[in-house]
This record gives sequence, structure tokens and C-alpha cells, in this order.
Amino acid sequence: MESVLMHAKKACPFLHASSASTLRGLSKSGMPSSRSMLMTRAQECPVMGKAIQTRSFSATAKPAQAAVVPAKKAFDYEAFYSEELEKKHKDKSYRYFNNINRLAQKFPLAHTASVEDEVNVWCSNDYLGMGRSPVLKDAMKRTLDRYGAGAGGTRNIAGNADLHLRLESELADLHHKEGALVFSSCYVANDDTLSVLGSRLPGCIIFSDALNHASMIQGMRHSGAQKKIFRHNDMAHLEQLLQAADPSVPKIVAFESVYSMCGSVAPIREMVALAKKYGAITFLDEVHAVGMYGPRGAGVAEHLDYDLNSRHPTMGNGSIMDEIDIITGTLGKAFGVVGGYIAGSAGFVDLVRSYGPGFIFTTSLPPVVVSGALESVKYLKSSQLERQRQQLNTRTCTVKSRLADLGIPVVPNPSHIVPVLVGDAAAAKMASDELLSDHRIYVQSINYPTVPVGHERLRITPTPGHTPEMVDSFVDAIEQLWKRHDFKRVDDWTAQGGCAGVGVPDAPLVTPVWSDAQLFPNKEAEALQSVLNE
Repeated sequence: MESVLMHAKKACPFLHASSASTLRGLSKSGMPSSRSMLMTRAQECPVMGKAIQTRSFSATAKPAQAAVVPAKKAFDYEAFYSEELEKKHKDKSYRYFNNINRLAQKFPLAHTASVEDEVNVWCSNDYLGMGRSPVLKDAMKRTLDRYGAGAGGTRNIAGNADLHLRLESELADLHHKEGALVFSSCYVANDDTLSVLGSRLPGCIIFSDALNHASMIQGMRHSGAQKKIFRHNDMAHLEQLLQAADPSVPKIVAFESVYSMCGSVAPIREMVALAKKYGAITFLDEVHAVGMYGPRGAGVAEHLDYDLNSRHPTMGNGSIMDEIDIITGTLGKAFGVVGGYIAGSAGFVDLVRSYGPGFIFTTSLPPVVVSGALESVKYLKSSQLERQRQQLNTRTCTVKSRLADLGIPVVPNPSHIVPVLVGDAAAAKMASDELLSDHRIYVQSINYPTVPVGHERLRITPTPGHTPEMVDSFVDAIEQLWKRHDFKRVDDWTAQGGCAGVGVPDAPLVTPVWSDAQLFPNKEAEALQSVLNE
């Protein structure tokens, strides 16, 4: 108002002769603040009315406001989701999941969305078919009736169930260790263990194989520890990295025994020797090996001293298994249920139990699951039949050798995994789809980022339940598929210089983990062969 009055005094004779106090009084003379008597009279004045109109003053004028900036549009979450998914579609890494329902009485058969539509499963990680075994199912039914469905919470809240403690005792004994700890999955076990150790060991450096599983990679990330990656199974590269590290800092060498996408097997003895030489501890993931190798199913580390561990299956027997510091495994593959675990010294296990959030804050496995796992571990400690039959179906009379005879490109490896190289994401997906639709065979395609671009494949895992007739049908279906689409065979990959171990010049001969002597001990071979032919 003061600025209006000052301007008005210059233009109006009446206002020019009036004092400021008089004008101020007029502006407050009983009128609402929005319209004073002074402004009313000014608008009636021929001089001031025009001046006020020219300068856009009014009786109801409000203080000038800054220009209104248009509000920013809210973030479009759905558009973001679509864009990110479109990236997966474009690079052919989008994952499709089929409706597959395994049939307990008929496995490896399963049905699709329609219960009448049965297919043959050739890619299950239930490697021994233990998920359907009466050994597990009968125990689980009894446990369900006695203890119910759930666990009641974390073990911190609901307490330690006797079944959990018994299972951990069996697992510690299996791996020749002082203690074991059961988790909801081995993904959580690996993540928790490496994150706890890496974050609490001062200045820790973790040396990781380039093909280690995502769960191990995640644990290293969560640890915040320095990470050194060595080329897959390359002991010279690992030693080079270990030599460059400060001898006084804690170190972990982390690796797997069987790498599930290529079937390669780690040089465990050499790995342990290097770790000891440079003051590191060893972290061995036996997820794809437990139940499958060794005289009691403890994994590849046990299998390396097969005869010794057969005769003296106890901690301190001098086997390489005793020298490994940490072993992790799963209950969800060869053991047929779900869950994961770690095994090691009593102090190590207690450290992870006390500091691992994945263990502390996750509801424990239900007793019904634990009882099944317990019976499976105990059973496979004494039964070799399932392991031997699976190995025979994989290599001797069957899948690997027969595909090789046809020039189908199987990635060479000494394990039970049968990776068939396709080399293109779209082609691998098409092969999977056609096997299912045309041949009633379920094999999932494996694309990036699980394997590198150009290494796409079908990952096949024969089980003891696959009959010779099923093997015939499978091999015939693969051959038809390769002919129809002219997929590359071994000779084609050789002409290109090789890929993923297929067609590589002067490649070393692959020796299976299971020797013929172990598969056919004494006169048991004839009996085993007769079982296979039943």
C-alpha cells in the first residue's frame, strides 16, 4: 500500500497536499483490508482511477506471485517395468517357465497344465529321483501327522527342533566336520557365510572362480571384502593372485566341485594345496555333487579318496575332505527335498549361526521337510545303487556316448551333467519348445546370463528312472531336431575353432569322476546291469 500511495501523490493534487499520516488513516478507516476507503475514492477520481487502471492496481489486488512452474510428472513405474523387460526380450535372455508337475508314482514323468498331458523330464536337479522315494515320503507323512506343517518361526524364536539337530549331526558326519548348520536354501547359506566371513575377517580378500554360482557372488558383494577372480579352474592364475596378496591378511578361496552348467569339476587337491601354501581357507560348494559322488554321497571331495573313505568313513582319516575348511551343500537336489547347509569347525559354524542374518531372521525348515532330508542323507550314506545307475545312464550305455556317436555337440566334462551346445538363444529356446510340443520331452534351454552369449545350450540330466526305451526316444528326438534345423554338430564347431570345449583342437581327454572299477566293483557289475535292464 505504501508504494501505491507514493505513486498516487505524484499524480493527484489532493493526495499531493495530504500528509502521509492522513493518507494512512484513510486507508484504515473501518474498511476491510481488501478494500480501504482511500482506494474506493481513488478509483472514483478521474485522475487516479486512470492511473490505477494503467498500473493494474485494484481494490482487491494481491501481492505479486512468482510464475507457476509446471509440476513434474510422477515417475511412471509401469513404463519402467516394460522397458526393462523389453531389454530381456531383445537380447533373448527373457526367461520362460513351463507348467511342469512331477508325478511321484511315475517320475521322471510329469504332467503339464493338463493332467492328461504327460511329458518326460530330462532336466531335473532331483538327480537320483529321491523326491519320490518311499524312504522320504513315509517318514514325512509320519512327521506331518505328529508335528504339523510349519516350523513356527525362526529357530531363534521357535527353538531348535530335535529333527534339525539330528540332521545337522548327520551332515557334519557326512563331511567329516565338527558341526553343520541347516538353512532355508543353499543360496542363503552361501550368501550368509561369505558375507559374514568377508565382513568380519579384517582386510579379508576372497579369491573366486570365474564360474562361481550367483549365491556366492552375492555373498561376496554383501561382505564388502576385496574380491579377486581367477580364470575357471586355472591354478596358475590363482597362484599368481595369491602371491600378490599381503601374506598377513585373511584370505578365502571359494570354488565349486561340480559346475552345473558345463559339468566341469574343480581340481580340489590343487586348490587346497595352494590355499594352504598362502595361508587361505577353502570354501567348497558341493551343491551339485552331494548325494552323487563318494562312497557315502558326500561329494567329489569324498570321491577323490574313494577307497579310503569306504574303509574308514570318519573325520581324521587323512582324506582331502578333512583338509577343506568349509563345505556347503543342498538338500534340494540329489537328496530330494529342499534346504541348504554349511559344515565346518564348531567355531566357524557358531560364528555364522550368531552373525548370519539369513539364518537368524528366516523361518526354519518345517519338521516335515527336515525329516525327509534326514532319511535321505542316512539312506544315501549306505546305498550306492542310485548313484551307480545314474552314472550308467549318463555315460556308459547311454546318453553321452550315444549323442557323441551322432556328432551332437556335448560339452565335454567328467560329471553327470550333459550340456548340449546350441550356440544361439533363439535356437535353444526353439529346440526346448519343439522337444516339448512334438516329442513330449521337457528340457529347459539355458541362455545368457546363466551362460555367455553364444554358449546357449540344453542342459540334460539323466536319472536312475530313465529306462532304455526313454533313452532311445530322447536320442532320436535330439537327432531329428538337429536334422530339421541343421544345428551345428561337433565338426561344425571344430571348423570354427571350437566353443565351450566342443571341437577344441588338442583338447585333453576327459576322465569321468566315477571310474569303471567304482561302477563295477568285483562281480556286482552283472547284478547292476540286470537291474538296469528290468
